[in-house]
Amino acid sequence: MKQSSVYDCTMIELDKHHHEKGNITVVENGKTVPFEVKRTYYLYDVPGGESRGGHAHKELSQLIIAASGSFTVTLDDGNVKRTFLLNRPYQGLYIVPGIWRTLDDFSSGSVCLVLASHKYDENDYIRDYDKFIRYKKD
Repeated sequence: MKQSSVYDCTMIELDKHHHEKGNITVVENGKTVPFEVKRTYYLYDVPGGESRGGHAHKELSQLIIAASGSFTVTLDDGNVKRTFLLNRPYQGLYIVPGIWRTLDDFSSGSVCLVLASHKYDENDYIRDYDKFIRYKKD
């Protein structure tokens, strides 16, 4: 999706079921998530001041959730940047392919849960920003 834009990315409200003994949020393929989840991973114990991400994907879509704590996600399509604060475990940021992403400002104890549309494939990554800009223009 070379022509994708940051405006194709959006916050998704996840099902939140309140109970006096604690809340539960359900995420289901084909219902809650706009793609089939093929891989799940999470980031935690990110040292203060550190950034994660710093890359784009050619084919992979993601749903990023602040399972605990908070952090910011800055999306960049080569022309426009948008920054989202993730701080609620019942909201996820849907990121389409062809978008550069950087995660910053992790609060102490935060957990970033990532649901991905594909299994890990190093060939799907664009890790150099100048190459990303060339990819978007080709």
